[in-house]
Amino acid sequence: MTKNLPLNRRSFLRSAGVSIALPWMESTGHGAPQENPKRMLMISNNLGILPRYFFPTGEGKHYTPSLYLDQLQDHRDDFTVFSGLSHPYVEGGHSTENCFLTAAKHPTGSQFRNTISLDQYAAESLGRQTRFPTLNLGVNLNKALRSLSWTRDGVLLPAIDSPARLFTLMFTQGSATQQKQVVQKLRQRESILDAISDTTTSLKTRLSKYDRKRLDQYFTSIRELEKRLEASGQWAITPKPKTDVPPPTDITNRARFIEKLDQMLTMARLALQTDSTRIVTLMIDAFETGVFHYQDDKKTLSGYHNLSHHGQREAHLKQLEITDLRQMQLLQQQMEFMKSTQSHDESLLDQTMILFGSNMGNANTHTNTNLPILLAGGGFKHGQHMVFDREKNTPLSNLFVSMLQNMNIETNRFGSSSGRLDGLQF
Repeated sequence: MTKNLPLNRRSFLRSAGVSIALPWMESTGHGAPQENPKRMLMISNNLGILPRYFFPTGEGKHYTPSLYLDQLQDHRDDFTVFSGLSHPYVEGGHSTENCFLTAAKHPTGSQFRNTISLDQYAAESLGRQTRFPTLNLGVNLNKALRSLSWTRDGVLLPAIDSPARLFTLMFTQGSATQQKQVVQKLRQRESILDAISDTTTSLKTRLSKYDRKRLDQYFTSIRELEKRLEASGQWAITPKPKTDVPPPTDITNRARFIEKLDQMLTMARLALQTDSTRIVTLMIDAFETGVFHYQDDKKTLSGYHNLSHHGQREAHLKQLEITDLRQMQLLQQQMEFMKSTQSHDESLLDQTMILFGSNMGNANTHTNTNLPILLAGGGFKHGQHMVFDREKNTPLSNLFVSMLQNMNIETNRFGSSSGRLDGLQF
């Protein structure tokens, strides 16, 4: 507040009768139903994969697949692999893990504050069209420190790491009494917001023009939250979809890393297939994964992080290679299932962009350039290796702009982008 108006924050909140902290609120307008909606599934392993076995040789449609890409060749025309993409000024090794979908610069800086992630930006633009605007998932995740999803104010959104809990959220219908209780709680929250608005209106006459504008913005945020609560109330009484898939049992053994990833990918696919959401993020927290089963009952020599600093040791490299191959095989299975699943008059894969990549170009040397990036599905014209300057990388956010435009979101900017990605068409 201005100096000539001695009204401090404490007095302001006292006059409102309640203290509430509000983040920036998304628009929740309900768009017209789409016959062929666009969807996104974004997957990141925060320790990356071995680059020597990921990037192909040659470029364009006549590239020669690498060892890893050879696992996907049954769907060669359904994906594009990229070389020479990264986030400008996003450096600092492992500290970049939370910036994969935000492109926020200088994550090791003392004044660093994250920015909005791609999934949340898309959800804001599209409005509330599904029960869950987005689903943020994780495997072996340190929920207090890591997430792919961040609000416009740079606040971490914790991920769901329990397939059983996610299944309940998506498919278990509460009783009529439970639904009524949920709606009542939402209405109580809305009444609190009304009280804030009513009791602070009189303050406007005591504020400067600038502060009145700020107060109007604050009230606008309150009204946007009211719309979100109203939409949540509508979904609370809307029947949930049904599935023939049995409820999963959580795998509590963190060493069963591959099995946990397989289980969570299945849940992500179910969420998209049932239109519970159209935007899913999945963070594989390899950094928090200790010694794990990399092949049947064979265990790694050390935890995933130490393994990634292989120092060219043959045994470490072989275990990483097998682990990476298993992840690529799971990606192939995901593509296979989505391609064989029809949604309206096209496949689920045609509707869904699958982004697979990492914030680490090379975990062994803590490199954050030339990131391993693959995009499948979504109706793009695929089947190629797109090569950009490996020294002076093209912004990865250019690909993000192309993905947003593919979802019919009118924008030419996101993060550090300079436009959409040249040569990628849909």
